[in-house]
Amino acid sequence: MTIRIGNAPCSWGVEFADDPRNPAWRTVLKENAEAGYKGIELGPVGFMPEDPVELGDALAEHDLELIGGVVFRPFHDPEAWEDVLDGSVRTCKALVAHGAQHLVLIDSISPRRAPTAGRADAAEQMDQAEWAAYRDRIAHIAKMGAEEYGLTVGIHAHAAGFMDFEPELERLLDEVSEDILKICFDTGHHSYAGFDPVAFMKRHINRISYMHFKDIDPVVKADVIAKGTGFYDACGQGIFCNLGQGDVDFPAVRQVLVDAGFEGCCTVEQDCDPTLDVRPMDDAMANRKYLESIGF
Repeated sequence: MTIRIGNAPCSWGVEFADDPRNPAWRTVLKENAEAGYKGIELGPVGFMPEDPVELGDALAEHDLELIGGVVFRPFHDPEAWEDVLDGSVRTCKALVAHGAQHLVLIDSISPRRAPTAGRADAAEQMDQAEWAAYRDRIAHIAKMGAEEYGLTVGIHAHAAGFMDFEPELERLLDEVSEDILKICFDTGHHSYAGFDPVAFMKRHINRISYMHFKDIDPVVKADVIAKGTGFYDACGQGIFCNLGQGDVDFPAVRQVLVDAGFEGCCTVEQDCDPTLDVRPMDDAMANRKYLESIGF
């Protein structure tokens, strides 16, 4: 088993490229490397330079590999299609320029879903026509990424969007060909949604191409679900804790990967609010050390 562990800008609080609260991109690269990681994700396109030479030189300076990139856009909103397409094309081009392999598709937070994050029984559902159009938009970007850019494309379930709960993810996997769409499996979001990450991995390990390692504080999770707390407020309350301190069974996650002979990347993500009293580099180091302690 050869697994490379990376990290991502969201661990430094970077969710949107134009957020004035973001740390400098060079700081993220520097601290990521100092925390002991050899790989990093792109973050939201536009956060890091889109000039391949500028970013390439900075990655080389810190001996970092670009692993992949996330398109976190409103796939659920037909009026936002141009925004989705723009973010997808730019991300694909950036990944190809640096030899990265993984394109991750995430339906961003919907106001219709935000109050019911983590509560599948209460969440609003799309009707058949809306679902079909939504599915087709995801499939369009997956096909483009796989066939035009040669990337491995994974769908990523995410709290407070319309690809949140396990039945929605299972439905999409049934309706979109594995040839163009794999799974980027996020352990924390699966737990947030109220489902068992390890059981899902066992069923779908052959379609999982990429992993996001994230843990969930069960006390915070119970509180925010009971109160209908929004996703970003939940982040501010510390729902995403250091790996090994939450309810995700990472030794069991590792065993599923080992048993399957998984080869590739697993990326640590610990979403945080950068305006709070957080120390992303310390968390990054703690998470790396924890993963090493259980055999990664």
